[in-house]
Amino acid sequence: MKTLWLENNKIDVRDVPQPQKPKEALVKIRKAGICSTDLELVKGYYPYTGILGHEFVGEVVKADDASWIGQRVVGEINAVCGGCEQCLNERPTHCEHRTVLGIVNRDGVFAEFTQLPIANLHRVPASVPDGMAVFTEPLAAALEIQEQISIKPGNRVLLVGAGRLGQLIAQTLALTGCDLRVVARHPRQQDLLTARGIRLINEADVQKWRWDVVVEATGSPSGFALARRAIRPRGTLVLKSTYKGEMSVDFSSIVVDEINIIGSRCGPFEPALRLMEERRVDPTVLIDAEYPLAEVIKAFERAAQPGALKVVVNL
Repeated sequence: MKTLWLENNKIDVRDVPQPQKPKEALVKIRKAGICSTDLELVKGYYPYTGILGHEFVGEVVKADDASWIGQRVVGEINAVCGGCEQCLNERPTHCEHRTVLGIVNRDGVFAEFTQLPIANLHRVPASVPDGMAVFTEPLAAALEIQEQISIKPGNRVLLVGAGRLGQLIAQTLALTGCDLRVVARHPRQQDLLTARGIRLINEADVQKWRWDVVVEATGSPSGFALARRAIRPRGTLVLKSTYKGEMSVDFSSIVVDEINIIGSRCGPFEPALRLMEERRVDPTVLIDAEYPLAEVIKAFERAAQPGALKVVVNL
């Protein structure tokens, strides 16, 4: 089968055998999305060799449970053991033996087929088209913020960063009724937000020590620095970014200001699917371009351009 293969920080299209893991469902990929993590893996953020990709919608073509065959599905990216301390204490996304789709010891979805345990799969509602469903994983990651902290109407919330994930975070935070402002640098990002009635704020206008909750989603140390300046004493700083290498942080000021820092990544799939089914969010406005798998290298080049939003690969 055709795949996008990453090795030694280089990607190429190559043929590999169809996956044949026992006790896992075989899924024919229909669409796969390129995210910032994929781009960072190519740059060497984390040592990985194999098939890239973890955002997808597909169709089950083989499974031990025949009721899944023919079902249109999306899939959670962490395949877990179920028996380690983290799994037994209801922290499965931190499984000590987990593999992660297209990221850690598990081939991903820029391929004709992939495999996942049935426990990872979620059926896609009939009214949710493929172009929406491919956003389930990042939309779930956006919703994880509200799983971790309570955001109430009237809370002053600042989102720093309005790229692929930031746009979804903005759409989901706006549903809470909070007093939301977003720092967005690129005109297209700004236009998408204002079209939904989401208010912008210039970086220079972000007041120090004002915001109850600050979400950092830029992926850059400068974004973290802005977020840190903005958060009020005893406020909550939510980190959605991963940073390559080390970053200098003044932890003394964090102690003095009694800042709550929360790391946030994977999130709940079923609420994400419901939001799309109810049309309360519209991730499809983020699609900048679509490419066939044969042109996946061009797709990655497009996705890496400054200000690019979602690039989708069709299979």
